[in-house]
Amino acid sequence: MTLTGKTIALLVSPRGTEEPEFAKPLAALRDAGATVWVISTQTGTAQTVNGDLDPGSDHEIDSAVGSVSADDFHGLVIPGGTVGADTLRGDEAIVAFVRDFFAQGKPVGAICHAPWVLIEAGVLTGRTITSYPSLRTDITNAGATWVDKEVMTDSGLVTSRTPDDLPAFCAKLIEEFAEGRHEAQARSV
Repeated sequence: MTLTGKTIALLVSPRGTEEPEFAKPLAALRDAGATVWVISTQTGTAQTVNGDLDPGSDHEIDSAVGSVSADDFHGLVIPGGTVGADTLRGDEAIVAFVRDFFAQGKPVGAICHAPWVLIEAGVLTGRTITSYPSLRTDITNAGATWVDKEVMTDSGLVTSRTPDDLPAFCAKLIEEFAEGRHEAQARSV
């Protein structure tokens, strides 16, 4: 599948996003022809991590969330990382940005701890998703059904558990972004 002509937003925390959960979707989307914008809470450089403690790489941020809109993109990817996901869910502008993708029926991918951001955005009621296993209670308390699968798709929402699931996650992201809007995506907003 090709994503030529599609522009995808990829969130990154200034510090603490899981390196492979950021870098592998970035590469897969670009290889499929998408234009990818790296969005964060601020401009500059983001430092990823490998696990919660080992430093990853530095990545340029294309834009701060306050200067873009969900209207500018065809889809959104939220990588995990315990610290990174926690930082993103604590930023009101990020949370509103994420919620707007759902309201517009645009596909969204979230892996590992990234569903914390979806919980904060209030977009999980009635959904079926997967995540890092320790988020199970948080997800069910947010009104969703949690499943233990390498990748789960629910009306344009793609979720996976860990970096081990990245091949399936990236393949399903490309498929969902190629399909475009999913009107049922807005049902949980």
